[in-house]
Amino acid sequence: MLDTQPPRVGAPELRYAILAAQREGNRQLALALSPMQVTPSQAEVIIVLGEYGPITLKGLGGLLVCETGSPSRLVDSLVKRDLVDRVDNPMDRRQVLLQLTKEGRKLRPQVEAAETAIDQSLRDAFGDELLRDIVQRTRAFLAGSNAGAALARRFSRD
Repeated sequence: MLDTQPPRVGAPELRYAILAAQREGNRQLALALSPMQVTPSQAEVIIVLGEYGPITLKGLGGLLVCETGSPSRLVDSLVKRDLVDRVDNPMDRRQVLLQLTKEGRKLRPQVEAAETAIDQSLRDAFGDELLRDIVQRTRAFLAGSNAGAALARRFSRD
């Protein structure tokens, strides 16, 4: 008698499939960003500052998924390239705010276009309904973790 049941997928295979997909997506994004001389982690900072800036370093760190801990070295590299500025916080002189420079604002649409191309390949591969389901289940798995908290802050659906 033939077994008509689909093969059972194990948790280890899922873990490695997620890791492989993350690495492949990061590789594709790095390739798309290479003409801009921006890494995927730097691209995330540019996107976040474009959406939420000006913001403190701590605030930026709380929204980044790519970077754990303080993103100060990442920000330093963007300041050196004149893509990010440090400015005094008018509400609290002890704090410094981060914002995109004119050059950073000019680069942002190109970075977004590179990310959009990767996002579209995910939609093409999975479809919107399955993407929503995967995101929902992944958020549930990450609940209570630092990465889950950063993801929730970054993509909250107010």
